[in-house]
Amino acid sequence: MMPIDIARDPNAWTVLYDRDCGFCRWSLAQLLALDRAGRLRLIALGTAEADALLADLTPDERAASWHLVSPGGVRWSAGAAGAPLLRLLPGGRLPAAVLDQAPKLTERAYRWVADHRSTFSRLIPATGKRRADARIERAESGSAGGSSSGQAASSAGSFASR
Repeated sequence: MMPIDIARDPNAWTVLYDRDCGFCRWSLAQLLALDRAGRLRLIALGTAEADALLADLTPDERAASWHLVSPGGVRWSAGAAGAPLLRLLPGGRLPAAVLDQAPKLTERAYRWVADHRSTFSRLIPATGKRRADARIERAESGSAGGSSSGQAASSAGSFASR
């Protein structure tokens, strides 16, 4: 966890994600569907805003995983970000508690999934990918499930298999 000193929405939790990863985008869309309170704000990795939020990390560290930044500026990355994110979602407290009890296992599971994300992406039907892209585009434009980063919507519809 790393405090980040940058201006932000006082209620938004920022999710920094790989917009070129099809499985990542599909997974993010599933989370947005659960985010009925609209607390998640999306920012694609590699944008100026993402680089500013992750300035203390090397470019390789930024790209190595997804990141979650709290309204107070605390950052979690990779498997460690799972529990805080789940706590934001309806019904997520119990699964978050389980992840908290096994942080090394959570990190290993995250790494395994991340290392096989191209395989998982190929298993997602084209219609599911299109729905995921549409949900992310709506969230990025501020009309549902989050507020806009203004820079990531350009990839909607270009669901990569990575």
